[in-house]
Amino acid sequence: MTCPPTVSRTAAPFGTFPLSRKGRSDPVSLRALTLVKEKYPDAFVEQYTDRTGGAWGVLKADSLRQVLAHLKDDPQLDFKLFLSIDAVDRLQLPENDPRFEVVYFLYSVTHQEHLRLKLRVSEANPELPSATSIFQGANWWERFVWDFYGIRFAGHPDLRRILMYEEFEGHPLRKDYPLRERQPLIPERPIRDIFRGPGTSGTA
Repeated sequence: MTCPPTVSRTAAPFGTFPLSRKGRSDPVSLRALTLVKEKYPDAFVEQYTDRTGGAWGVLKADSLRQVLAHLKDDPQLDFKLFLSIDAVDRLQLPENDPRFEVVYFLYSVTHQEHLRLKLRVSEANPELPSATSIFQGANWWERFVWDFYGIRFAGHPDLRRILMYEEFEGHPLRKDYPLRERQPLIPERPIRDIFRGPGTSGTA
């Protein structure tokens, strides 16, 4: 009788994402960043490698859509899988101007590579172009960033909160959001209970 193989819990090598299919880790693509920077040199604020060895490209806001479209459509790149967007509030860091960073994560199934892009957003005008016209998968992620960080996306087809209710005041992942903040009471909404029929209001 043989024991089943154990799964390694070791960390992924520097500059890679966690282990994926058959224990292999897919790299963060410096190749893709280099190709895009050669095509659109003026679109980049900077390119750098973080302390784990992962490559980042920092873009200008007005170049975002152009770069994303190129990453998606160029066969040499083929980053057709939009993974996620997130944000960072740098309020409590020593260098915090501009205050926010919005990060984009893409994946090329063809080349089995990840790509990470970053845009910096000021507190005075927290707005970026929407990527929904290029990647439909950006829709909910942009709503999440708006909901929790208060960063708007110009051109989004339906920029509503996604987890908080519309009357919620503030953006809970901002560093200056009060830990003990109390929200105003709102009228109870009719909610249809899919298990028991009518919702709490009695409305079917």
